[in-house]
Amino acid sequence: MTKNGTRPTLDDDAGFLLARAGGRAIRGMNRALEPFGLRSRHYTVLMAAAQHGGLSQRELGELLGIDPSAVVALVDDLQRAGLVRRDPHPGDRRTRLVVLTADGRKTFDKASALAAKVHDDALAPLDPHERATLVELLRRIGR
Repeated sequence: MTKNGTRPTLDDDAGFLLARAGGRAIRGMNRALEPFGLRSRHYTVLMAAAQHGGLSQRELGELLGIDPSAVVALVDDLQRAGLVRRDPHPGDRRTRLVVLTADGRKTFDKASALAAKVHDDALAPLDPHERATLVELLRRIGR
């Protein structure tokens, strides 16, 4: 029962609604990225590498909230595709930095245009102010 004595419903369950919206967004992204041989998780790694330059796999995992073994698999996929490389860290020879290649930058730029379309479609019911509010709220609860 909820605080006011009513039974919870799917229409009021924030966790369910977030998961449903997130699932819809991920499915849309995966469809859009299919021509590149990528999935949404690959795209987020490319985005992080583009935004931050070189990041270690540990840093990628922390930033993206992904298990370290999953980061290794994603980076391996992207490296095999020629989209990222692992460069030596200038301050720690045991650490490699994940960096976009020239092909990775081109692919990321093209995929970003498709991602923007997917996001626009997913957020179509919201006006610009509502979109900005949603993003800010998601930032706050996602930290």
